Amino acid sequence: MSAHDPVELAAARPDFAAIAAWIPKGASVLDLGCGDGSLLRFLRDTREVRGYGVEISDANIVTCIKNGVNVIQDDLDTGLSGFETLSFDYVILSQTLQAIRHTEALVQEILRVGRAGIVSFPNFGYWQNRLRILQGKMPVSSELPYQWYDTPNVHLCTLNDFEDFCGKQKIQILDRRVMKGETEVKVLPNLLGSSAVYRFQRSS
Repeated sequence: MSAHDPVELAAARPDFAAIAAWIPKGASVLDLGCGDGSLLRFLRDTREVRGYGVEISDANIVTCIKNGVNVIQDDLDTGLSGFETLSFDYVILSQTLQAIRHTEALVQEILRVGRAGIVSFPNFGYWQNRLRILQGKMPVSSELPYQWYDTPNVHLCTLNDFEDFCGKQKIQILDRRVMKGETEVKVLPNLLGSSAVYRFQRSS
């Protein structure tokens, strides 16, 4: 796969296209846990966004710089104190929510720094994950590729869990897209969807 081909990137990561659909052209974006910068490159190429990534891995920092992605090295679990309030249109946490230790604090920081937030995460309520648990094993899949002993994931959740969390945190969900691969799931999403993307803001 070409690192710069938007079509191939969207096929490899279906949440990229869902995220891009919610972001207006020219918006400012902060991508938390940006990895190698693929999402920011995708948004730059398809939506002409301006923005930065935040990443902790030395290897990913080097890759971001090589690919022309603006990146800051930092640990998300220490917060976003280096960013001013409402300094970005969107703050994105893509496939990283489940690896964050201080989830409540970071989500509140997302809504301080950004006018809206977007998160994507694997749905632990997906039927194949439930079946694996019934068989006495932890799930391993394309969305959850790690074994129990080497996983970075510390807070796996279902769609219902995340929506309950938003209610308790006084967060308004603006949009939701649930997927199995590239296919959008609209019927029994908490059972049949393997991943989800949410757009949200602070309740008024």
